Amino acid sequence: MPRILTDEFAYEVLSVIGEIPSGYVATYGDIAKLLGMPGRSRLVGRICRFSGNYGDFPCHRVVNHAGRLVPGWQEQRVLLEREGVPFRDTDHVDLSGCRWKWK
Repeated sequence: MPRILTDEFAYEVLSVIGEIPSGYVATYGDIAKLLGMPGRSRLVGRICRFSGNYGDFPCHRVVNHAGRLVPGWQEQRVLLEREGVPFRDTDHVDLSGCRWKWK
């Protein structure tokens, strides 16, 4: 039976996000794939959007498959710049220089 959006799955996603080290990013798809649900990147994004309901997690370290930042969330770039994340342009991180490789 496939997992759906439950508190348990949300905590799994947020637990992975909590492991992303400062200075690195992961994509929504990376996280979904790591959790065995490669087609659920949008679900990961939704969990990030509501992560404040579960606690304080570094969701600013999660970007889309092209490295694009969340539209309208200006603070995301500021937080990533403080961590030394390289940018390709104003709206995209350079994934080749900062993509997190989990073990």
